[in-house]
Parts: sequence; C-alpha cells; structure tokens
Amino acid sequence: MPIVVEIDVMLARRKMPVGVLAERIGITPANLAALKNGRARGVRFSTLTALCEVLECQPGDLLRWEPDASGAQEGDADAGGLEVSRASLPG
Repeated sequence: MPIVVEIDVMLARRKMPVGVLAERIGITPANLAALKNGRARGVRFSTLTALCEVLECQPGDLLRWEPDASGAQEGDADAGGLEVSRASLPG
C-alpha cells in the first residue's frame, strides 16, 4: 500500500493506549485498528482532524506516501468508481 499509516509511532510518543485514543476521537477500537494497520480503504477528514487534535500533530505525522513496489501507476487510483489518470490532471 503506497500510503503508510503511522498512528502507532504517535501513540508511542504520546504514551497513549489505543483504547484511549479511540474513545477520544469517537471511533470504535476495531475501526481504529483497521486504520492503523492499513486495512481501511480511506479516512474521513473529520477523523483525521480528531486524530491530529488528540495527538497534537500534523496529518503528515500520521500518513506517509511510499512508491508502490508493484510498479502500478497511471490510471490505478480508485476514487469511488471514478478512475483518475495523472494525464488528466492539470499542470
């Protein structure tokens, strides 16, 4: 997965248990586990905002992009059934 979720890093820095974080941001521990283990298909901005507020960090402290090792690139993004190609983006 090209987006790496590093919630565990921030939890360790803040010495905060996963259950406490889940309670403070208002999601179930199971949903938080799916997010932090990279099994979630996406994250709502409201959840990302809550994570940043509680952990006192920036989104970039929680999410990191890594190139896809499989080499898949153009036209492989899934945007709710809409395929987005880099060639179709402005700039």
